[in-house]
Amino acid sequence: MGTMTENTLAETLANQLRRDILRGKLAPGAPVKERDHAAELSVSRTPMREAIRILAKEGLLILRPSRSPIVAAPSLEEITNAIDVLAALEALSGELACDRATEDEIAEIRVQQQRMAELYGKIDRIELFEMDMRIHSLIVAASHNPALQETHQAYLQRLWRARYLSASRKDSRERVLRQHGEIVEALEARDATAIKAAIHAHLEALVSNIREHFSSDPQFGPVPAWAEAPRTDNTI
Repeated sequence: MGTMTENTLAETLANQLRRDILRGKLAPGAPVKERDHAAELSVSRTPMREAIRILAKEGLLILRPSRSPIVAAPSLEEITNAIDVLAALEALSGELACDRATEDEIAEIRVQQQRMAELYGKIDRIELFEMDMRIHSLIVAASHNPALQETHQAYLQRLWRARYLSASRKDSRERVLRQHGEIVEALEARDATAIKAAIHAHLEALVSNIREHFSSDPQFGPVPAWAEAPRTDNTI
């Protein structure tokens, strides 16, 4: 029982640290001091250490020998390479889901999409973002391909902060909701061609949005020359 409680506590702490990273309270390159965070949250160092390991596996923290871990600060090239893979994984999952998803799974995805639309602008941005990522994860789960699901989860975690920054843009709302609707409509119609096109359209501007963050925020570093070509879409 103690192990289960400890694991649950570690996951709760990891979720809190993850949100602190998304909000920028823990900025890229900042050290995460195990003792200080444990004391601040009134927990022992053991679950805090496990929480840090969880976020390190997700790629949000970088472990360092004999030193405090730091918040990951991936380069724009590393992020865009990962986005290329994520886009391919989500397109494949959409195609497979059109063939393999149960009616109940499709109905659940529609419910989540409608709930997100209803709550847009009414709840915390991080909660909204987590709902958004849940919709993507549910579509991948509906592919009924465990290997694809595992790989997608790893890349989703790796790009968690990049997607949150993109999703936080104020000019994304109408386009995001419309494109979510198009993805779900294509799934309901079991139209593999349409869902792949909708998913690619939905993800297309992620690099553009992240490029703007790299350009405007010194903590992200310079933008490589190959990434200078402008894009106009503003979706996540």
